[in-house]
Amino acid sequence: MRIVLVDPSRAVQRAMTRLIEEGGHEVASFADGTEALAFITQDPTVRAMITSTQPVNISGIELCAAVRKLSGSRRALHVMLMSSSDDYYLAVTALDNGADDFIHKPPNPDELRARLRLADRVTAMKQQLIFHATTDSLTGLLNRRAFFDVAAEMCDAATAGASLSAVMFDVDHFKRINDTHGHEIGDQVLAAVGAEAKLIDGKAGRLGGEEFCVLLPSETADALECASALQQTVRALRFGRDDKAFAVTCSFGVAEWEADDAIDRMLRRADMAMYEAKKSGRDRIVASDTFKLTTSHDEWRGAARLGKRARAT
Repeated sequence: MRIVLVDPSRAVQRAMTRLIEEGGHEVASFADGTEALAFITQDPTVRAMITSTQPVNISGIELCAAVRKLSGSRRALHVMLMSSSDDYYLAVTALDNGADDFIHKPPNPDELRARLRLADRVTAMKQQLIFHATTDSLTGLLNRRAFFDVAAEMCDAATAGASLSAVMFDVDHFKRINDTHGHEIGDQVLAAVGAEAKLIDGKAGRLGGEEFCVLLPSETADALECASALQQTVRALRFGRDDKAFAVTCSFGVAEWEADDAIDRMLRRADMAMYEAKKSGRDRIVASDTFKLTTSHDEWRGAARLGKRARAT
């Protein structure tokens, strides 16, 4: 387990590091709490933090709260506050501000190792729970809920000026594949297409059924290149027995973030572009800025229903 240790004393850092490493763990030590927080933010392999009450530039209580906010519901982090004080209310305050544990300083070596074994077990279980709560079991991509959580963060960055595009796509004639070859083969198709989407340098999710979306920190031109590359790799896939092997295709819609945009509006444009790709022959890529989008909400809902029927044929 990778552990961040935060204490202003170099002597304490050395002594604690030795104890922790003897338990088979890896340690990154800091005197400055803000530097420790930045390190934890950038390194997703960190699973535990032990901090004293008074690191440099931030209090231990504040650091516990910041790390807990960072972990949220999508990251397993075990937070421990370490203090030489026996103040009962300090322990209560630490636990109320995001700490999972409170340990006396200097710690008893056996107690420390036992608490770290507990942290190892707890974070391992949390990682499994987070994985199952956020991952589509068939494709390994983000499930719908997790995808929109990630999308919200990327939209915040886009609002601040970062580039953002959406590539929405689904498998052409998927109902026919299921009806002709069976649902087991249909699942194989979805899993294979999802595996290719997972290789893209972006955030890919399965929105439901045979529909997928990838969010890219890029402009339309790069998103179109990404869609084209994915189109080619999907075309090369083969399914079924050798004597009856068949290929599949996907239709793609691409939309870029606009000023004062929102995730639902951007995805609506991508969905309408994908519908246009279906309507114009399938196995195509259409950018939302290359044709006139329906602006009426009722008309869009009607077109979306038509798109669902088209995708089912």
